[in-house]
Amino acid sequence: MDWVLTFAGLIILLLAGDALVKGAVNLSLRLGVPALVVSLTIVAFGTSAPELLISVQAILDGVPELALGNVVGSNTANILIVLGIPAMIALMHTSHYDTRASYLQMLAGTALFIGLCFTGPITWVKGLILIAALALILGHTLLETLKHRSKSSEDEAVEGADPSMTWKKIIAFLAVGLVGLPLGANLLVEGATNIAVRYGVSDAVIGLTLVAVGTSLPELATTVMASLRRQADVALGNVIGSNMFNLLAIIGLSSFFGDIPVPTEFMTRDLWAMAAASLLLIPFVFFKRDLGRIAGIALTALYLAYLFVLL
Repeated sequence: MDWVLTFAGLIILLLAGDALVKGAVNLSLRLGVPALVVSLTIVAFGTSAPELLISVQAILDGVPELALGNVVGSNTANILIVLGIPAMIALMHTSHYDTRASYLQMLAGTALFIGLCFTGPITWVKGLILIAALALILGHTLLETLKHRSKSSEDEAVEGADPSMTWKKIIAFLAVGLVGLPLGANLLVEGATNIAVRYGVSDAVIGLTLVAVGTSLPELATTVMASLRRQADVALGNVIGSNMFNLLAIIGLSSFFGDIPVPTEFMTRDLWAMAAASLLLIPFVFFKRDLGRIAGIALTALYLAYLFVLL
């Protein structure tokens, strides 16, 4: 039954998160908010809503290690399998795109997060620091995008935008998202915690594996489609952006609901695994290397090896 609860919660989270993004995007555009601002804020936060709700629910349920494991595990999985699996399917021409600025921001966010973890539990004060860092990054990104934006008056394409969507549909999407996210998070956290207890696995490891991989499924689906369409910039940008939001926004906001302790194994293993995975992207970001099948196999194999060590 716990496995049923866990996967039911995951499915509800994914569907509710998608519904919330569609509803929020179309409501914002109807109210006259520029498409660029919607892309940088609502879409980014909306697609991270499942991870945020899981982390908050885990803290409220007294299992904050699951919250930390979810974020750290998701970031590791995002690089090793969310990029690795699509690269095995189709060559990703990452050499054609410049993602250096956003990648350096991701590395800076990762370094800041690891540094804060080594100073003790993640408190609300550290949460404010993480959110302030995200605000600086978003502000810089917005200014740079506006500076280099095309003079065209046409709106940019925004994920989930549908000019023909009626007000009834917008409200329905918002309602499904706002009701489904907390429901799905509660089911998933309850099921995952019970599984951890039954099999003698720590909450942190369940967060690093089952919950982390589950919440990385939307990114994996997006990246596979981007790879098949030869849109390597979308694929790489999706992973870099998701990792920044996971560390800075999700942990930052979650810390307001309770302190998040950092287990010893995170400081000796999991944080460094996340950092090492992040550094593996250097050849594809700075040295104009394409992400091909061999690299995809290597990344996926590294993730399987990491799972073997965990379990």
